[in-house]
Amino acid sequence: MTTPAAWPHRRALSDRYDLTRVPLVADGIPPIDLTAMPPPGRHVELGTRWGPMRVHLRETPGPSPTAATAVHLHGLAGSSTNWTDLAGLLAGHLRSIALDLPGFGRSEPPPGFGFTRQANADVVISVLEQLDAAPVHLSGNSFGAAVAIEVAALRPDLIASLTLISPAMPDLRLNPRRLSDPRIAVAMVPVLGARTRRGLAAVTPAARAEQLLRLCFAEPDAVPSHRLAAVAAEFEERSRLPWSGPALGRTTTELVRSWLVPPARSLWRRLPEIAAPSLVVWGSEDRVVTVRKAPRTAMLLPRGRLLVLPRTGHVAQMERPRVVARALLGLVQADSW
Repeated sequence: MTTPAAWPHRRALSDRYDLTRVPLVADGIPPIDLTAMPPPGRHVELGTRWGPMRVHLRETPGPSPTAATAVHLHGLAGSSTNWTDLAGLLAGHLRSIALDLPGFGRSEPPPGFGFTRQANADVVISVLEQLDAAPVHLSGNSFGAAVAIEVAALRPDLIASLTLISPAMPDLRLNPRRLSDPRIAVAMVPVLGARTRRGLAAVTPAARAEQLLRLCFAEPDAVPSHRLAAVAAEFEERSRLPWSGPALGRTTTELVRSWLVPPARSLWRRLPEIAAPSLVVWGSEDRVVTVRKAPRTAMLLPRGRLLVLPRTGHVAQMERPRVVARALLGLVQADSW
């Protein structure tokens, strides 16, 4: 594996000592409201290279109509509801817009959509252009963070800051503990795959929600039962959308393929191209993408900092929303980064 020192635009050795100096905002962040419901959603109409598309988003107002805007991108099997708590905590400072990426939540993908991170980035860029919100504070989790990297590299004029939460950097470990259900590993195998997929389809939304919770959270038993029920209800809704299952499968396949490309086309190569001040947040107990990728990710960002959270899994914005809010606002408010 190529070391960070061999990559172009690597940071100076003296900069490494600032890597984990992350300012945390102390004031103006309310307690977490565990009864909060996701804000109502709406669709925006886009013209894309695949034809017309309606992207679903959820908006949490900021303190004033002129407040800066944060835009949030979810990971695989996620949706805009993954950002409800974080958006609520940011509301005293920022307006938040959480997107359903194509094929997820309530965003139906257009015919012929590619499901790659680049295709998703094209859609996100179109949304940002239509919002006309000036440069935004972009954040992403997992696959959404990979998309956010692509957006920030392609359109620096649209990005004021970048927050990456457990980004889906190339990670080809063969470990069934990385899967919400070990049967997923054989779902695409000839002969065995069809039977396995039928078995996976028979899993109830409630069971699927609990599987995902136990995969992505370091402390799943701390999640209130009504929150688990809300996730199950969302999975039930998605099960009735004809594009949902195929989109998850295609997006997952394209993500893994992107990890197998030659180094010149790797996601690692995108990081040094990002001009915006950037924060990398990772859970120490992340089972999906190992925290060992965290230092390299932050080091390759020209203006990157790193925050590793103990007792935290793959979705820090859901499991530790208050500390993520403090760090994100520290990034936004920093005089220099």
